Amino acid sequence: MGKVAKRVDDHVGERIRERRTMMGLTQEHLAKALDISYQQVQKYETGANRVSAGRLYEIAKRLEVDVAYFFENLEPSTTSIPLEHGGKNRSTIELVRNYGDIDEPAVRSAVSGLIKSLAGKERRRKSA
Repeated sequence: MGKVAKRVDDHVGERIRERRTMMGLTQEHLAKALDISYQQVQKYETGANRVSAGRLYEIAKRLEVDVAYFFENLEPSTTSIPLEHGGKNRSTIELVRNYGDIDEPAVRSAVSGLIKSLAGKERRRKSA
């Protein structure tokens, strides 16, 4: 596991512990509500075990917070920059990203029509 992932896991565990104690719950109380052992709650809180997305959702419901709560105040250095996609689909991804940034509906429609027209010409050329 990478250093960033470990720091995020530790942070999420700390936030689970903070919220649980804020609500006056013991590890046993939370464990019972989640139908897991208190040892498992302890492992989540210490970062020894990773919390799956589904389990984090259940914990959030039981602790009456949004899932985003567990990521609040996460150090900026622990977040990563999205990786650019490489390979032959890169131009497609860039096209979609840029298309999504067009706010004007008429312009979006015109661009969409242009792409469909050009793609149709390419298909006809390839099949001939």
